[in-house]
Amino acid sequence: MHEARQYTKLENNIVKCSLCNHRCRIQPGTHGICGVRWNENGILHAATYGKISAEAIDPIEKKPLFHYLPGTLSYSLGSIGCNFHCEHCQNWHISRAAYEEAGSSLRSLPPEEGVARAIDNRCASISWTYNEPVIWHEYPLDMGTIGRAEGLGTVYVTNGYITEEALRELSPMLQAYRVDIKAFGDEFYKKICGARLQPVLDSTIVAKELGMHIETVTLAIPGHNDSPEELGRLIRWVVENLGPDTPMHFSAFHPDYRMTDRGATPFGTLEKIYELAKRLGLRYPYLGNVRSSRYENTYCPSCGATLIERQGFATRILLLDGMQCRKCGEKIAIVR
Repeated sequence: MHEARQYTKLENNIVKCSLCNHRCRIQPGTHGICGVRWNENGILHAATYGKISAEAIDPIEKKPLFHYLPGTLSYSLGSIGCNFHCEHCQNWHISRAAYEEAGSSLRSLPPEEGVARAIDNRCASISWTYNEPVIWHEYPLDMGTIGRAEGLGTVYVTNGYITEEALRELSPMLQAYRVDIKAFGDEFYKKICGARLQPVLDSTIVAKELGMHIETVTLAIPGHNDSPEELGRLIRWVVENLGPDTPMHFSAFHPDYRMTDRGATPFGTLEKIYELAKRLGLRYPYLGNVRSSRYENTYCPSCGATLIERQGFATRILLLDGMQCRKCGEKIAIVR
């Protein structure tokens, strides 16, 4: 196994992990909440270093990222494990997989080879996704450092539970931070995810301060986190702390894993969220998992021109010259 970073040795071969905000104290012969960081005789090991469960060439819009290298491909990798235990997880087959059982089925991919595959497939970036990349820390750090030297972009699709010290260690190589803000209440995080809200908010602010491109995603779950009051608080927080140019994606829920006691999010609910976001000053709201593509298009916040048109994962750049609206000259908050 590969020795982990971000941990402290304590007495009696106990270690304290400082990678995520659970900050697990891990006894010898056991692992942290994530299931993949193991204490072997006082040495913390990253059990999934260089081991992948999923590999794909994805449109960057699938992450979803709409303002980071739009219309390009991203070399996407995942492994197993997670530091959240979300009852509605849509990738539960890998996020909840136990390393003791699934570890032998993982494929090996050295960081250098991952970068070479990204380049060979004409990808503009590498994304660590599918399961939680924070718990894979050492592997994305190594691959991303090589990738940035080769001119590739780098993306975390994350729940945002990373500690400040771990995030700062990643910052020289990490460009885009696509973070789930799963709700705007601590009770949801504790009951549904096994975590807390505030560390997610704190890490997102730090990522912004470190110069990373930020986009947020919130899955609107009927009866859990979809009230106008709660979503209004979330949108105001983003506008005030991350800025009104921050793209926010609000996606439709569908029953999965252990949350099958409610139906999918009504389209009308999502439309109301979109209009609420606009009224509260957010310049780039988007809807996901919807039947109408107009809510996935990028519009100029000044003149209303359609700058980028999206249909599924097909993207057409229409009236965007570099980072400016071709029609009125408005500067658009986008990375190209």
